[in-house]
Amino acid sequence: MITCYADWIRAGKLKVNPDWNTDRKVKFTVQDPCQLVRKTFGDPVAEDLRFVVKAVVGEENFIDMVPNRSNNYCCGGGGGFLQSGFAEARRQYGRLKYDQIIDTKADYCITPCHNCHAQIHDLAEHNGGHYHTVHLWTLICLSMGILGENERVYLGPDLAEVAMP
Repeated sequence: MITCYADWIRAGKLKVNPDWNTDRKVKFTVQDPCQLVRKTFGDPVAEDLRFVVKAVVGEENFIDMVPNRSNNYCCGGGGGFLQSGFAEARRQYGRLKYDQIIDTKADYCITPCHNCHAQIHDLAEHNGGHYHTVHLWTLICLSMGILGENERVYLGPDLAEVAMP
């Protein structure tokens, strides 16, 4: 789906706009999902992901994790680990990802994968992290001015009222 978003934005069919973040300068980083990037499509889809994110939040408001793309760290929540019942082991494994996000000093971590979203959100809550976790589609809709009131659950107070329809 990320490649479709990128293609639609490039073709002018998906009209996103980062102007909502010009003055706010809210900083974002992005998680490269294992299944999508490392195990399937590789760096080309990671590049499309970055293209979409920058088109939505503004290039100057994007901070990449190190390492990134095909070398990015696993969040520790995929492959059924979220449902395994071993929350402490999952959180301990995910500590590397948590530290990586914290090192960016980003306000938000964008996750295009539901498992990554749940794990990264849990890591922030469990470890007292300062970042919010947000789905990619949430920011796409926000940048288009069509994000509904009931779709703002994961936005922090700094973005909760942005571009209300």
